[in-house]
Amino acid sequence: MNTAVTRPIGRCNNLALRKAARYLGATYDKALASSGLRATQFSILQKLSAHGDMTISSLADMIAMDRTTMASNLKPLAREGLVTVEPSAADRRARIVSITPDGLSRMKAAFPLWEAMQTRFEEKFGAGAAARLRASLEAVLDTGFQPWAE
Repeated sequence: MNTAVTRPIGRCNNLALRKAARYLGATYDKALASSGLRATQFSILQKLSAHGDMTISSLADMIAMDRTTMASNLKPLAREGLVTVEPSAADRRARIVSITPDGLSRMKAAFPLWEAMQTRFEEKFGAGAAARLRASLEAVLDTGFQPWAE
């Protein structure tokens, strides 16, 4: 007897989003490979270069990632000297993340690779469709769920 439930899976928002995210994430990882950065690492360095020093929690919120996963993602960047993670002078419990000159240099070197991938994606998917996709995905973040709330 087949007990599989298939109908809801076909309309599962989570599965559709994760499939697309894995597909596109692997595509960006491949495009950035020669820089020695993965797409998530590039995004972290880009946010730090644009916004300056911030706590791990603030950076995690900005990228929509839980704090523990962000801390794990920062470890290889810190080992390579691309970021520093130091206790906050104001609150010793908080950790401040900073991009180093080497991190800024690596992010700038990777930027043309990222930009080329952006262009390729928009040529295949359509610039307007890509803009609508980004807007829709941003709207998902405003649905009111609190996946990392304590």
